[in-house]
Amino acid sequence: MKKTIDYYLSLPYRLEIVPDTVEGGYGARYPDLPGCMTCADTVEDVVVHAEEAKRIWLEAALEEGIDIVEPAEKIDSSEYSGQFKLRMPRSLHRSLSVHAKQEGISMNQYCLYLLTMNDAAHHAQRTSLE
Repeated sequence: MKKTIDYYLSLPYRLEIVPDTVEGGYGARYPDLPGCMTCADTVEDVVVHAEEAKRIWLEAALEEGIDIVEPAEKIDSSEYSGQFKLRMPRSLHRSLSVHAKQEGISMNQYCLYLLTMNDAAHHAQRTSLE
């Protein structure tokens, strides 16, 4: 069976997002797709750019007959709803709400941003130690 672009795009390739502490903004890469990387000023934009870069990378690899590695970890995304409940001190809830308003975004978006940044930083630190 010949694998198509849609097949590869449906696979759960892991995306790493890392803040650019020198020039600002964010960098993103897919570790399983060598050289597939991009950057942007915001987390939201880097995610969009990363999806575009992944499509272009996969299309070029298919055209050139380059072997495409499937994700190292095939995770069944149906196991995850994308939601969980989190209890926190009222003072932290207030602080997050205030910061979200200052940024002009919802508290949900702000918390997602913070979690994404911390997860990316944690992963980058672990990777640099290996």
